[in-house]
Amino acid sequence: MGFLVIVCSGILDVLANICLQKSCGFKKLSWGLLALGLVDIAFLLLAYAITLGIELPIAYTIWGVIGILGSVFSGYYFFGQRLKPIGIIGVVLMPIALILLNL
Repeated sequence: MGFLVIVCSGILDVLANICLQKSCGFKKLSWGLLALGLVDIAFLLLAYAITLGIELPIAYTIWGVIGILGSVFSGYYFFGQRLKPIGIIGVVLMPIALILLNL
């Protein structure tokens, strides 16, 4: 159950990042406010997952990996953002770090 809550939290974080990008630095206030609301809910869900027994370092790492990978892929597909080769290496290493933390 806790893992599902973290996944939902991570997805909300990605959606918040998309809204933040669409807000153009809060020039489009409605997108910016939506981003703030989504990230608030994402943090509440992360906190709830911790109360379900997932240790903070593991919960935060899972949440971070989902958020960063989701932001990288959404940036690519929705906004045409590209990674440099070193950035691609970083993206590949993130899930490896998550696996190592869980050993």
